[in-house]
Amino acid sequence: MTDISDMADAFRTAFRNHPAGVAILTATTETGPVAMTVSSLISVSAAPPVIAFSLSNQSATAAALLTAQTVVIHFPRYEDLDLASLCAQPGQARFGADHDWETLPTGEPRYRQIGTWFRGEIQTRLPLEAATLVTAQLLEGACAAATTPHSSETLVYLDRRWRGLGQEGRKTGSPP
Repeated sequence: MTDISDMADAFRTAFRNHPAGVAILTATTETGPVAMTVSSLISVSAAPPVIAFSLSNQSATAAALLTAQTVVIHFPRYEDLDLASLCAQPGQARFGADHDWETLPTGEPRYRQIGTWFRGEIQTRLPLEAATLVTAQLLEGACAAATTPHSSETLVYLDRRWRGLGQEGRKTGSPP
């Protein structure tokens, strides 16, 4: 059994070995468009479609994103690793001529290269000690996986490394 003083180390080790899906969040703020990569995205409800994610209180990008009313959630594939990596690094230019993006009619920035994305309205911001938990109801979007077969691997983060999760070894069915 882990002593409370060792809990932070045990927590880090456990989650370092727990694969997490990767998402890129974009939004428009008073200071312009922002983007960041997260590995904390979860589905909350299918009807209505609601997601949740956490944002570190130490991130300037997260602080800016928290001022937005809407957000675009991108589901990058392994082939989008360069963009996911860029959006994970502080202080990097995430918009401009070097990146293929557009402004949606509703005002949010969206990366064109990512085929699966949703626009959501932020519903809840729950401040915690070191992070803020955010929920958003999805309003519209596109799911490339629904219209085309998987042409590349799913992007996941595991043990401080980006990885591609291929089709082999996948089983169908619901989790226990």
